[in-house]
Amino acid sequence: MHTPAPPRITTELASIVDTALTQYVVSYPMPGNLRQAVQYALLGGGKRLRPTLTLLSCQAVGGNRDDALPAAMAVELIHAFSLVHDDLPAMDDDDLRRGRPTLHVAMGEAMAILAGDMMLGLAYAVLVEGKHDRSLAGALAAQLAQGANAMISGQVYDTLGGFSHAPTDLERLELIHRNKTGALITASCKMGALCGLTKTPDAQSDRALSLIATYAESIGLMFQIVDDLIDIEQTAEHTGKETGKDLDAGKLTYPGVLGIEASRAEIDRLGRVAIDALSPLGQAADPLRDLCDYLAVRTK
Repeated sequence: MHTPAPPRITTELASIVDTALTQYVVSYPMPGNLRQAVQYALLGGGKRLRPTLTLLSCQAVGGNRDDALPAAMAVELIHAFSLVHDDLPAMDDDDLRRGRPTLHVAMGEAMAILAGDMMLGLAYAVLVEGKHDRSLAGALAAQLAQGANAMISGQVYDTLGGFSHAPTDLERLELIHRNKTGALITASCKMGALCGLTKTPDAQSDRALSLIATYAESIGLMFQIVDDLIDIEQTAEHTGKETGKDLDAGKLTYPGVLGIEASRAEIDRLGRVAIDALSPLGQAADPLRDLCDYLAVRTK
């Protein structure tokens, strides 16, 4: 099976984020068993897509990506918290994550809930304790909260319903995906851009932030459509998590609603929208373009 390799810079940035998260969790006061659970969930592998997007978005608008590291850490803490809670028996009831037992299987349901809660708090702690000034820290926290809350709303739509509009299956599906997956990806990119635009005139800053948002919204939806395809086309051994569960559970998916070929066409369309949005940003946005190309063809 051919597995496309991610751009090299994403591996380099993932390592930087992992090192920073490791140091932060070790230094933060908490019970030893809770620290062990947080480390298990947070540092047990993963693509580090969201923090990578944060760092690359900062670079794309002309900033120093090192300035966005606290924001990148915060995003990954929220993502890790969401995965732990999504895996719980009351939610998706998954036993496998990144090729290992999920946290509640490894350390118990109570510890999994509490470790998820801890990572949620740590995400905001790292923002306000970081090197950002108070105004920027507030703006970043607002973006993160918006993304996290929309993600939770998306999980409700996906598992418990509650639609007050979106009458067709396709409209409901897009609402789920744009919230459950896309919102945190969008927040990741916008937070990075905010870190890189602190010295940019307001009009120019607003334009750059809008371009990054368009890119992020497009790849956020694209990412989940690719996930839908992976769930039906790949094996658990390849992906490191259970596959076929969405189909078995009768969940709405893009292949289920549109078919496989139309889903691939939508991935292509969203990729073009994302790449086009980056055009005014020039070569500084090249790593974001490369990452978009990879996300469209990934198999895990």
